This record gives sequence, structure tokens and C-alpha cells, in this order.
Amino acid sequence: MRDINEMKGKRASLVVEAREILDLAGKENRGLTAEEQQKYDRIMADVDRMADEIRREERVKQLEAEMRNSPGPTNHPTPSASRETNPRASQEYQDAFWNAIRHGHNALEPQQYRLLQEVRNSLFVGTDTAGGFLVGESYETQLIQALEEENVMRTLAAVIRSSNDRNIPVVDSHGIAYWTGENDPFTESDETFGQKTLRAHKLTCLIKVSEELLQDSVFDLEGYIQNEFVRRIGAKEESAFVNGDGINKPKGIVVDAQVGVTAASATAITTDEIVDLYHSVKRPYRRKGTFMAQDATIKAIRKLKDADSQYIWQPGLQAGEPDRLLGQAIVASADMPAIATGNKSILFGDFSYYWISDRAGRVFQRLGELYAANGQVGFRAWQRVDGLLTLAEAVKALKQA
Repeated sequence: MRDINEMKGKRASLVVEAREILDLAGKENRGLTAEEQQKYDRIMADVDRMADEIRREERVKQLEAEMRNSPGPTNHPTPSASRETNPRASQEYQDAFWNAIRHGHNALEPQQYRLLQEVRNSLFVGTDTAGGFLVGESYETQLIQALEEENVMRTLAAVIRSSNDRNIPVVDSHGIAYWTGENDPFTESDETFGQKTLRAHKLTCLIKVSEELLQDSVFDLEGYIQNEFVRRIGAKEESAFVNGDGINKPKGIVVDAQVGVTAASATAITTDEIVDLYHSVKRPYRRKGTFMAQDATIKAIRKLKDADSQYIWQPGLQAGEPDRLLGQAIVASADMPAIATGNKSILFGDFSYYWISDRAGRVFQRLGELYAANGQVGFRAWQRVDGLLTLAEAVKALKQA
């Protein structure tokens, strides 16, 4: 296991080296030469690469800590006890599920088929009637954890599980207090409430595997399906959570975030504009505030200084500590709009007011005959999910001119 603090220190040294290049050009009141620009870009590419390595190491350490703190085998419920509370949590359901996925329904023993059927028949709206089954609970937990690694929004947002549409009351306007003279009547001032609804949009993918691989007991079907599901579903989720239009998909946070400041330029940003964005968010939301932008925008931010000629972007130096902008965490999302005319290129605020609603259960279905002529077996996988910003004032955007 590599030392995370040592990696953080090396990354910080690279940042210092890159800043020396910028400072030299600044003192001489000129732009970067071609050689300096090439060296600067190479250093910052190493900074980004090391940031990814650090995140992976931190994730492994977190998982190892969870494993050390988890109860031992003697504390696990028996399969029969698990079935009474949650059939999908039992080992026998897990075995039956993967037996059906790898070999088809005909390979199931009668009790295994009954167990899968019981769970499917107990579902609510959206039940598959063509042979699909809910994944086991432990495997779904692994899927969600993997989705969080691939999806920035899932790590910042509030994630809930629901079995039907969720109505969320929101305050559209607040009442106020009045100074009132002795014996004068009270002045009415009521809150005005609105309502937002979290629904369920279906997100699907189709995976094909050769029959030879399925017959090979060494082939890790579970790992393959998980990796493919996360890679495909995670990318689509992130795109929708960030800037989805709400039509047959979640409504992205960029769409509903209020404009906190409009930049003077369509193709550039300044330190003052970022400071203005920070203060456009009300203080209660700033306490848990996070900046979000795409990599190219963060690259531009790295070169900005404050009035004291100090860089406003600071790399994280301790394990688990993110990079910071004006003292607040900054994260990158490839789905954020670029610095271009009219785009909301930077977001800042409390992202926990963006709610993600997972409908209980992700479903896999084996398609044994559809691709038989090609010597393949298909697997359909899908989930139902929605997302929206419940309080628009909690997150503000910097919008380009």
C-alpha cells in the first residue's frame, strides 16, 4: 500500500514547480513561451494523474477499514432468518440468482426458482413480467458503491430509496415579522409552499457474452456484469444529474441552479467573479459549499491569484482532503459545461439539496435465445432513478457572458 501523505506531498511539489513557471512569466509581464507552456501542461497532467491515484488509494483504505469493522461470520444471520426479513439478503437467494443468470431458469432447482419468484411477485410498480430478477442485496450494495466511485454527484447529493413517487414540499417564499404597537392587530404573513416530485426514469443497458465464456467456470460473470453496468449506467447517470433536461431522465443541477454572477467575458473568468459567486450563496449553504467545474475550467482557475498575489486554488495535502478553492472543496465533472458563451461553467453551493431517488432494486434478465444464432447470451440490466435540485437557492452558478 502506497503512503497517501507522501503522494500528496509529491503532488504539492509539482504544483509549486508549475506555479514557479507562471510566476516567472508574471514578473516579466509576458505570456508563457512554447517551451514553458509544454512543461507546465506536462506538470499539471502529472498533478491530475496523481490526484486519481490518491483517490483510488483512499477508496481502498476506506473499504479495508469497513471490512475490518464489519461483524465476523458468526454474527451473520442464517439464511432462514435472512429470508424472514429480506429474502434478497440471503446467500441462497444470491446463489439462485447467479445460477439463473449464468445457466438460465431451466438450471434452477425447484426451491431456487420459487425463491426468485417470491421476490419478484412482491414488487410494486415496474415489476418485470418477462423473467427478470432483482439482484441480491449484497451485490446491489457493491453496485451502488462502485457507482459512487464513477459518479461525482452521488458522492455529493442526498440519495434516498423509494418505492413510489416522492412529493417534496418546498418553501417558495417566507413570511416576515412586523413591529406592532400596543393593542394593534397582528399583520398576517404566511409562508408560500410549492411542491416538487421525484419520479422514476428507466435507465437500461444490454450486455452480450459468448456461450464459451459462460461455460467457463473461471469467467467472473459477476465482476464483468458489475463493471459493465457501472461503466455504462454511471456515465449516463452523471450526465443527467449534472445537466439533464428532465425529459425521460433526471433534471440536472445545472438546469435549476440560480445564476449567482454573470462573467464579463464569454471565454474567460476572473478571481473577482469567483469571489462574487462564493458570496452570492447564502451563508448557511456556504458552510457545506463545494465548487464544481470541468477539468478545462479548473485548469484556468489554477492560474488565478487574489489581491495578495496568492493562488486561489490550493491542492489537498492530507489524506482524504480535497483540492480547495477559496477554502472550499472543488470537484471535477466532465459533464459540466465548458467556458463558452452563455454557459453555466462553475457551480458553488450545498449539493446535498440535490436529491437522487433510487427505486428499490436493480433488475437483470437473461436473454437466452435472442442472440443464440451468434453464439451469445444477452443480459438486460436496468434501474429506475430520478434526481432534482429541491432548493434552487442552495446552489448558484457562474454564467459566461
